[in-house]
Amino acid sequence: MTKKTYSIFGTADPRDLPSYTYAQASRILRIPAVTLRAWVAGTTYSGGVFDPVIRRPNPEDSRLSFANLVEAHVLRSLRTRHGVPMNKVREALAFAEQQCGIERLLTRKELKATPGRIFFDEYGKLTELSKGGQLGLREVWKAHLELLVHDVAGFPIRLFPWTTAERGFRKSIVVDPLVSFGNPITVKRAISTAVLADRFDAGEPLASLARDYSLTETEVQDAIVYERAA
Repeated sequence: MTKKTYSIFGTADPRDLPSYTYAQASRILRIPAVTLRAWVAGTTYSGGVFDPVIRRPNPEDSRLSFANLVEAHVLRSLRTRHGVPMNKVREALAFAEQQCGIERLLTRKELKATPGRIFFDEYGKLTELSKGGQLGLREVWKAHLELLVHDVAGFPIRLFPWTTAERGFRKSIVVDPLVSFGNPITVKRAISTAVLADRFDAGEPLASLARDYSLTETEVQDAIVYERAA
């Protein structure tokens, strides 16, 4: 990640700071904690050993960073939306880092995917990230890009962890490492989704919460539904 000064964080990039336990990350992303732990720390199974795919910012600290959340979000998209086998993901990560000098591939805006294949789009040249590094047909991977906001250097700075088809694919909830210590908040007014859900569960009506926080009732309801889903 490109470094610069960040007030309370000093020169540390808040996107790379250990901030989330596996349980917290699981709630935010709605990915089982056991899956996240396997991706980050590795695991053993009857057939052998599953090596880590995502690196924590501090090997001595078990917590994950915002960048790790993005990597897990993208990895899930590769595996479930595009059916990319894990061995192909590993090949792509290794090829990108060793042959192209591209670190943290899963956080890069230039990452693209088609069913079963991974590409890196640099200056209009689409490179297939496999052992051969062959060129492939240009395909725009919209799924994960639509749920991420990148800075001018192409690194993610905001993640929309949740949308629902029945609610019109509204991006009403966001995770921003610079706001509310990286906890899920409403896009408008940056109100903690947990606070809204807690007050609603305590018996306060939607209309009252919306008025108190200058939100619409729909925005409050989205926060409550998100927290319950998590």
